[in-house]
Amino acid sequence: MNPNNLRHILHMDLDTFFVSCERLLDSRLVGRPVLVGGTSDRGVVAACSYEARQFGIHSAMPMRMAKQLCPEAIVVRGNSGTYSKLSRTVTEIIKEEVPVFEKTSIDEFYIDLTGMDRFFGCQKLATELRQKVIKETGLPISFGLSENKTVSKIATGQAKPNNQRYVDHGQEKPFLAPLSVAKIPMVGKVTYKQLCDLGIKRIATLQEMPVEFLLNVFGKNGQQIWNKANGIDKSPVVPYTERQSISTERTFDRDTTDHQKLRSILVAMAENLAFQLRRGHKLTGCVAVKIRYSDFQTYTQQQKIAYSAADHNIIPTVMALYDKLYQRRMLVRLIGVRLSDLVSGGHQIDLFNDAEKTIKLYQAMDLMRERYGDRSIMRAVGMEARTIGRTNPFDGEPPSLLANRRQ
Repeated sequence: MNPNNLRHILHMDLDTFFVSCERLLDSRLVGRPVLVGGTSDRGVVAACSYEARQFGIHSAMPMRMAKQLCPEAIVVRGNSGTYSKLSRTVTEIIKEEVPVFEKTSIDEFYIDLTGMDRFFGCQKLATELRQKVIKETGLPISFGLSENKTVSKIATGQAKPNNQRYVDHGQEKPFLAPLSVAKIPMVGKVTYKQLCDLGIKRIATLQEMPVEFLLNVFGKNGQQIWNKANGIDKSPVVPYTERQSISTERTFDRDTTDHQKLRSILVAMAENLAFQLRRGHKLTGCVAVKIRYSDFQTYTQQQKIAYSAADHNIIPTVMALYDKLYQRRMLVRLIGVRLSDLVSGGHQIDLFNDAEKTIKLYQAMDLMRERYGDRSIMRAVGMEARTIGRTNPFDGEPPSLLANRRQ
């Protein structure tokens, strides 16, 4: 292989991010078992320190159970605004230092350093970037550096806590071989159990198996599992841009000044977009509302928020922005809602604000929408909007598709 064609992909992950943020605010938490999440017995664990993990605690566990496993653990409610602010600070540091990076979640980044070895040395550049993040934020961060995303992500996991790991070109398979198959990205609990039932517990075993066997057992996913086990991954680093967004608009057949109707429609829009985020495993960091009056004058207001995909965080922001905008008392021709600054992530970002009951309610509502349609269940205040059709060609598609099409 031509050395000039070798890729260098860096994966960086902030260690126990929520806990590390809390320790910045209160140094007494350093070295102690810490649980971030709902403080009541009905709450759930959003994140936990390495000290707490030694007791078998993990994220999404009911707080009641976690405190039984580790009675001495310190429980902190958490502040999503603080975490979002620090995440953006780290993003800005990375943005200043490298040409291409992909932000895949609030605390995780891929960086393409291909070609940089000719000038600086990729290991040296990655090390200096890690040290800069630590120095300027006080947050611990680990990285893995290799030829592709899969191996780099696994290397980061092996480097933790607060360390770094480099896998040289050609050494991908030997590096992966002794590790558990659970370390392979995309191998969840169900797939791991299936592999164990087949007697496959180490990646080395997967490497020795014919790919046809995995295709027979896992279908098309068998090819991906085999590729990752053998250190094969050609997926590119997708340049990060805050312009990624999902949106929906309503142009009225007749211009209106019906304040309650406008509010109802905006609630329905925001609720539907929040569901689209959760379905696409996305979080938004910016909410915008648009109003176009009958004279075609158009006004937009936007607001940065803590990364979220929860109705009870997004809807109040939408309504507050609308209240700021709707001041002309003129006939309204169009209204719209846009969610931008999207990153990958699940609803767990809100676990420290939500009780277990709230999370299960969202899950039940989303399941009904998956089965019976996006608007099969909605808030009473948004019922007037039930007749809204899809007003742009992308409305209702997963956010990841929208993000790619609108770049």
